[in-house]
Amino acid sequence: MTGVMLVTGGGRGIGAATVRLAARRGYAVCVNYASAAGPAEALVEEISGRGGRAFAHQADVAREDEVETLFAAVDRELGPVTALVNNAGLTGQISRLDAAEAEAMRRVVEVNVMGVLYCARAAVKRMSSRHGGGGGAIVNISSAASFLGSPGEYVWYAASKGAVDSFTIGLAKEVAGEGIRVNAVAPGMIATEIHAAGGDAGRLERIGKTVPIGRYGDPEEIAEPVLWLLSEEARYITGEILKVTGGR
Repeated sequence: MTGVMLVTGGGRGIGAATVRLAARRGYAVCVNYASAAGPAEALVEEISGRGGRAFAHQADVAREDEVETLFAAVDRELGPVTALVNNAGLTGQISRLDAAEAEAMRRVVEVNVMGVLYCARAAVKRMSSRHGGGGGAIVNISSAASFLGSPGEYVWYAASKGAVDSFTIGLAKEVAGEGIRVNAVAPGMIATEIHAAGGDAGRLERIGKTVPIGRYGDPEEIAEPVLWLLSEEARYITGEILKVTGGR
C-alpha cells in the first residue's frame, strides 16, 4: 500500500476524483462526507469491487468533536493517516456582500477554514515525528477565488480560501522539520456541483468560455496534481499553492 489517505468531502466532485485516483495508486482511503451518504457509499463499493480498500465515514468537519471521531475511525479501520486532502468546502448562495446573510457566511468560514484547521491538527498529531509519527503530506484545496476575489458572487468564500493559502504557507514551515509537507491546489473553473449549489447553474458554461485555455476543467484535472503533491516525486516541495486554473 502507498499509505492511508483521508479525503474530506470525498463523495463527489474533486473529492471523488481524488479518491478514485488515490485508490488506483494503492492508497487505502477514507471517504468523508457531511450528509450525502449515497455517493460516498457507492464510491466505496466501486473501489472495493476493483480490489481496493476504502470506507466511508460521516463527519461535519466544522465540528471539532466529529473531526476527532473521524480520525479515530481511520486509525481503527485503516491505520494512521499518512496523506490528508482537505477538500470539504462550500460557497454559500451567490450574492453581493451587502445582501449576504451572516449565518450563511459564518457556515462557509466554519467549514472552509475551521474544518481545515481541525483536520490538519489531527493529521499532524499522527504524522509528525514530534508525536512519534512517520511523516506524511497534506494538500489543502484552495480556489482561484483566493486571488480573484469573486466580486459580486461570494467575496466571503474568497476570503476563506485566502485564509487556507496563508495557513498552508505557515503550517508548512511549522512542520517541515517533522517529516510533513503541506501544499495547496487552487482550482479554477471546474465542472462540479458547487456552481448550482451556489444558485447559478449556468455559471460553469458562462465563465468557462472566458478561461484563457478555452474551457472549464474536469475534477480529474485537479486530482492529478493533488496526487502528485502527495507523492515522493514532490518530496522537495512544501508551502506552495499550485494554481490549476487554465490560465485565469
